[in-house]
Amino acid sequence: MLKSKIRKKFLELRKREFKEKKQINFNKIYNLIKNNVKIKKDNIVGGYYPVNFEIDDLKILQELEKRKIRIALPKIKKNFSMEFYLWSFNDPLSINKYGIPEPILNKEKVHPDILIVPMVAFDSKLNRLGYGGGYYDRKIKLLKKNKNFLAIGLAFNFQKHSLIPVSKYDEKLDYIVTNQKIFKK
Repeated sequence: MLKSKIRKKFLELRKREFKEKKQINFNKIYNLIKNNVKIKKDNIVGGYYPVNFEIDDLKILQELEKRKIRIALPKIKKNFSMEFYLWSFNDPLSINKYGIPEPILNKEKVHPDILIVPMVAFDSKLNRLGYGGGYYDRKIKLLKKNKNFLAIGLAFNFQKHSLIPVSKYDEKLDYIVTNQKIFKK
């Protein structure tokens, strides 16, 4: 099946099956981070602002911030790229052309050590299907140059597909965490 058909199917399924109360337990994510990256005060976790029926990672980011771990959100740039900027729940956000809240420009640009990634669909081989712009694939490829980098995808269990078609531009995740299970290498 083509990526575009899979994407359409799972975007419709996610909208239909979305339940705001379904959350991913913070401890699942925190333990993955603790067991894979030595958590230091200078670690930065990049998250996302959930839109379009994505798994809500804001409670996870809020708990990390309470534990004095710095958090960042992406800002869309030209040429299908994005940069991450430090952010706090006390900071204002602006709305980009896609309707996604982003940090304002006067924040510090950073390179996250840990990236929490949204997705449209995934498979058990840790392949992720996004919206098709390649923003996260390009960012993950760049961040993987840091040997301690960790990419964790968040999804609902119903977003699992038997096989996601991949190209040379697609980047695998280290883990995919759903509301029911953790998929790992």
